[in-house]
Amino acid sequence: MIPAPAAGVAKRHKRPIAEERLESLFNTESISALLNHNDDALRKSDLSAGYFVAEQSFGNLVPQLRPWREWLGNRGFTFELTYKGESMANVGGGLSKGVDYVHDLRVSMLFDLGKLFGLDGWFVHGIVMNREGRQVGWDHVGERNVLLTEVWSIHGPAAARLADLYAEKSFFHHRVNINIGRIALTHTYGTSVLLCTFMMQCSAPMAIREPPGWSVYPKTSWGGTVRFRPTRDLTLRTGIYKIGPKAQDNTGWAWGSETTTGIQTPIELTWEPFFGPRKLAGHYKLGFGHDTSAYPDLIGDIPPAYRAIVHAHRQKPRDTFYIEADQMVYRKHGEHQMAGGYLLAGFIHNTPSISTFADEFYFGASLLGLIPHRPYDRFGVMYSYYQMSPRLTYGQALRQMAGLPMGDFVTAPQTHSAVLEAYYGIPVTPGLVLTPEFEYMMRPGENSVIPNAMLVGLKVIANL
Repeated sequence: MIPAPAAGVAKRHKRPIAEERLESLFNTESISALLNHNDDALRKSDLSAGYFVAEQSFGNLVPQLRPWREWLGNRGFTFELTYKGESMANVGGGLSKGVDYVHDLRVSMLFDLGKLFGLDGWFVHGIVMNREGRQVGWDHVGERNVLLTEVWSIHGPAAARLADLYAEKSFFHHRVNINIGRIALTHTYGTSVLLCTFMMQCSAPMAIREPPGWSVYPKTSWGGTVRFRPTRDLTLRTGIYKIGPKAQDNTGWAWGSETTTGIQTPIELTWEPFFGPRKLAGHYKLGFGHDTSAYPDLIGDIPPAYRAIVHAHRQKPRDTFYIEADQMVYRKHGEHQMAGGYLLAGFIHNTPSISTFADEFYFGASLLGLIPHRPYDRFGVMYSYYQMSPRLTYGQALRQMAGLPMGDFVTAPQTHSAVLEAYYGIPVTPGLVLTPEFEYMMRPGENSVIPNAMLVGLKVIANL
């Protein structure tokens, strides 16, 4: 029998972008038992899986549709129509002054197969999206590796791209949850609502998103994840996914034309403690992914003058290791996990010789209600540092010394770059959030040739 919600807790309806609530395999805590007693009230009243939602605008702009939504939901179909638009202007430094706009118009759908066909406990998730626009980093900053807006597609525009399409089922009285189908890994691993309040870190840090083995919207992979809680404060998720080049299949519908290069086997352990009498929530993640695809040495073409003494490494698979942490430092306006201010940090390491980003680290804060009489506004600031592959740098330096082109859009050997980002999120009305953005890009192009760039912009999230 599935446990009933705690007394006084409103029943939550499953949303198109949320996973099922998991019950623990063992009714105990791990080391959290040393920190707090009787913390189950918060843990049971707050859907921790909702912490992995990509973005939230809390409500809908057209509440008049609620009766129709409820009528459809009672019959097995739930949907959300979300618009996300991002305009960013380079106002100083970089290559040139100018503005670029991108948007993501998405329909998220949930089919309850129990209500539709009598398959109790089975759900099908689907996302169809339209993405248009240009990347300000490419056009005006001179940055081709670090994306300076969240909404961008290496595939180019597609009128209606199929993204997620997967089935979900929980077993053993909601103690084990599986997802299987076409899934974007970076909305399952290495992500959080907090990261997605930042433009550059959503849906996961750049060093996780960039390698082909980690599919990121709108790219999805065939595979599946199993998720369970060994104890009430620990969540383990792992899976297996087919891997192919990211630039294939512009629409998401041409499954038969995809090339398979290997498989990705991610695993992530999350510890979710509560600290102190205010029950300040924390999320501490340790993750690893092994991509069996064979990737070449990033040294690239070796000039003839150096081929006798310099040799490319053999192709090898890629490993990714990451550790991410965020900790609530004060609580305001509620008992849910986003009701307060957080400090957060992370580190990502990829196999250096075959990964564009060998390392990334970031740290920052996401703070709620700093301005009086604006209790639900959120301010965020983050510094992120990107270390390029040493083999990539070495190969470019060899070609520079030989007087040969170093590569497309490369003005000098690429070593590292950094970005300072700040935002201020304003919930204008239920279903609409406006977020002014500021970015300071240090060493565009990962060298010192292009001047540091200053950008300002606006992100809009609207749920119809």
